[in-house]
Amino acid sequence: MRSEFFNVLLVIGMAGAGFASILLGQPVEITITGQRGFPVALRSFQGAAGVEAMETVSADLRRSGRIRFQPTPAGAFRIEGNAQPGNLQARVVSPDGNVVLERKYNGGTAVALAHRFADDAVAAITGVPGISQSRLAFSVKKTGRKELYICDYDGANLQQVTHDQSISVSPALSRDGRALAYTGYLNGFADIYLIDLPTGRRQKVVAEPGTNTGASFSPSGDRIACTMSASGNPELFVVPVRGGRAKRLTQSRFVESSPCWSPDGRSIVFVSDATGAPQLFVISAEGGRPQRIDTGHAYCVEPDWAPNGHLIAFNVREGGRNQVAVHDLRTRSTRVLTNGANAETPVWGADSQHIAYVQSGSLYVHDVETNTRTSVISGFGEVSEPAWSR
Repeated sequence: MRSEFFNVLLVIGMAGAGFASILLGQPVEITITGQRGFPVALRSFQGAAGVEAMETVSADLRRSGRIRFQPTPAGAFRIEGNAQPGNLQARVVSPDGNVVLERKYNGGTAVALAHRFADDAVAAITGVPGISQSRLAFSVKKTGRKELYICDYDGANLQQVTHDQSISVSPALSRDGRALAYTGYLNGFADIYLIDLPTGRRQKVVAEPGTNTGASFSPSGDRIACTMSASGNPELFVVPVRGGRAKRLTQSRFVESSPCWSPDGRSIVFVSDATGAPQLFVISAEGGRPQRIDTGHAYCVEPDWAPNGHLIAFNVREGGRNQVAVHDLRTRSTRVLTNGANAETPVWGADSQHIAYVQSGSLYVHDVETNTRTSVISGFGEVSEPAWSR
């Protein structure tokens, strides 16, 4: 669903770095200054894998943007754990002494188990989903061709997914991160493929005449919305992932592209130039009359609907460059997050607080509440079109 508006026109014309360090030996406390967030006292983890697990949990909680570490447990949530190779036992104790989370995690590396606990800890403390187990997919141009890669939310475990020796673009991840849809040109035409990431098995799911691109998974994962031009004009369709008849949503003489589902699966936000310039519209997932979203900007592309249901990230044009903006559907207000070089293709994390986007060929994750960002992938070719599992 990424970078589709002008890509559609073009195609038709063509037919963990940053982890905290800890001392070895004596138990220590991790302290990070700052007054924002839930207060947490993180004790050193015991066990043979305790150091690695604790470093990971510390980094995950810090990256959540919702935790404030403090050196003493008074008035804070207390986190403690014991990690051995292949298992982790950890718990969270509230400031009043109640155990709000206590769990044992088995199977996997110390880092993987720590990510699982960190997400559970963030949810238990803040009531908001964690992002530590999520994954990012994106397109990379290194040798004149574009291939798809995937990595953990912090840039670790970078892996190449496609080896098409062609053009692989517009990746979309299912909510659980197990399936990846993308636009590939293996046969010289823009078709949509689906990859089962655990097995690597690939199948072609949309191959109608013309352009097929911009896949977006429904929240349930059983349908994708996409742009198809078999009728001669780029229109929005919903296609069952496991086969079946495509349902047409729009019928106009304009270009419709970049669909993205609402969290409840009932609506789809997309881009149309029906007003003379690309703008955001919302349509029912069953079809009907689209409604324009008034963002206050004359140029709006690449929408992504936040899991909380009331925020939409998208690109605006300011000073001749693309910038990332966020529109609040409740207040009908819009704010621009970025400046400088082109910042493109924003996508939300599961917490509706972090946005991934590309700027100057590098991938960043931006905390919209603190207005700070972290570099995830840099110096690895020309990165574009990120997608984020939830």
